[in-house]
Amino acid sequence: MWYGVLCGVAAGSMWGMVFVLPKWLAEFSPFELMFGRYVAYALISLVLLAPRLGGLLRRLTRADYWVLLRYALAGNVVYYLLLSCGVQLAGVSAASLIVGLLPLTISMLGQRDHGAVSLRVLAWPLALVVAGMVCINVEVFASPPGHAAWPSVATGMLCAVGALLSWTWYAVDNTRFLKRNPRFSSGDWSGLFGIASGLVALAMGLAMFCINGAEQATAPPRDWLRFWGLIALVAAGASVIGNQLWNMACRRVPVTLSGQLLLFEILFGLLYGYLYQRSAPRLLEVMAVVLLIAGVAWSVWLHTQDRTGVRSDIRTRAEL
Repeated sequence: MWYGVLCGVAAGSMWGMVFVLPKWLAEFSPFELMFGRYVAYALISLVLLAPRLGGLLRRLTRADYWVLLRYALAGNVVYYLLLSCGVQLAGVSAASLIVGLLPLTISMLGQRDHGAVSLRVLAWPLALVVAGMVCINVEVFASPPGHAAWPSVATGMLCAVGALLSWTWYAVDNTRFLKRNPRFSSGDWSGLFGIASGLVALAMGLAMFCINGAEQATAPPRDWLRFWGLIALVAAGASVIGNQLWNMACRRVPVTLSGQLLLFEILFGLLYGYLYQRSAPRLLEVMAVVLLIAGVAWSVWLHTQDRTGVRSDIRTRAEL
């Protein structure tokens, strides 16, 4: 299980880059960032899978194609668009507070899975996680937006809730699928997932171009070389490497623990944000990091104890 935990932490270190990408490419819209990232992800995946792509496609059933389409929508394209809209309309802090509840929602949805620890046992670690998220986002409550902005903020928060639900379902169902289907390696499934995500993003991009083609033609010139360079970096790190590491973690840890490992994406995102802005974390942010790490460490320990107890019970029954 410890190898799975390390893979989850490493995946978070890759995914954290996504938080600073909009800062690096502030002149580009969320849709353009989504389109570029997932098309680049698909192209890199095609190159990596090229020697064995034919064999992989022959192993896919019709049900597998539908699974890839659903995961591409829920886990990548729709999630990223909803999250981006939530950030734009409600602000980074409000959207982060809502999406930061992923450990709780994943633990609740994965309660009946093999190796899961009950919510009653995880109550205190999850309480630390929630307290940490509140510390990170306390400014949302301290500085409410203006009166005219509330309809927009409410819409943004609904988008963030949609992103939360979308990724919760994807995370739990993808974990279950990987454990049921060992015929796909973590790398192969990540590559197929990337190709599916790129095809969906490409279709949406072409549709958007047909609708707004005239506006794009009159848009001011932008640094597209820088755009594709940074997009390729994030696609290789966050999408290709990060997703493969996450798939490896999903095979090795219970669903109730995998949800809490997602917090490392937020922690690394904060770290990269501080480095980008060349600033130090405030006191509440330091407290949040301590609470989040403590909550995850406590949860890992509880899962370890639970597995030790199961093994001891099996040995006792065998001796009887």
